[in-house]
Amino acid sequence: MEKPTAAVILMAIAYFIITPSTEYHFRIKAVNSGGIAYGNDETFKTLTSTDPVTDIDGNTYKTVPIGNQIWMAENLKTTHYNDGTSIPLVTDYSSWSNLTTPGFCWYNNETTYKFTNGGLYNWFTVNTGKLCPLGWHVPTDIEWSKLAEYLGGETLAGGKLKEIGTIHWIRTNTEVTNETDFTALPSGNRSSYDGAYYLIGYVSNWWSSSENDATNACYKSLSSDNNYIIRTCYDKKLGLSVRCLLDN
Repeated sequence: MEKPTAAVILMAIAYFIITPSTEYHFRIKAVNSGGIAYGNDETFKTLTSTDPVTDIDGNTYKTVPIGNQIWMAENLKTTHYNDGTSIPLVTDYSSWSNLTTPGFCWYNNETTYKFTNGGLYNWFTVNTGKLCPLGWHVPTDIEWSKLAEYLGGETLAGGKLKEIGTIHWIRTNTEVTNETDFTALPSGNRSSYDGAYYLIGYVSNWWSSSENDATNACYKSLSSDNNYIIRTCYDKKLGLSVRCLLDN
């Protein structure tokens, strides 16, 4: 009797719609000219909203299911790729604005921002494919759009993602609910023009892994004064936040 391949097993599991926080039992049935055979009883459990994920530095992040996606509920703050290689910390303003290789920083070069806002990474760091913990990835532009669509579209999704109140946001609007527990914080950005830091308290910006052209890549933004989640494609040298998405 021939054994089923890994691809057949994955196809069999993918046939069913799976939900978070659920344990599944399955057996593989193989049918060929030699007859029918059954594999052992196997199990797997899907991630829940309370299952944390830990990066290679030992930082632990809350996670949250939104639709059929599972997101980190905090901004990434790792200083190493998931293979253990260090990410260059770039503090000098001119060096940052001229950088065409991976780099990261803390807002205003102050490490205290690490614990609430996470790091700011240029897109060259994202493009390595090694920024998120193993089993996670920087979402594509399409995956960000799926999130917005699930939450009612780009004109409504922002209010469902932003942290309530003005502890971190300079101002807020009454429609903000954070009903997703995504808890978006206004972590600002680092300019690709002069390497300066801007707009903490006013905007959230997260890279996607999607390249627009040789110079620009796409990201999503939230603002302090509306419910929109905006798609923008701009300079890869920008320093922006990162949220990771669980691999399918």
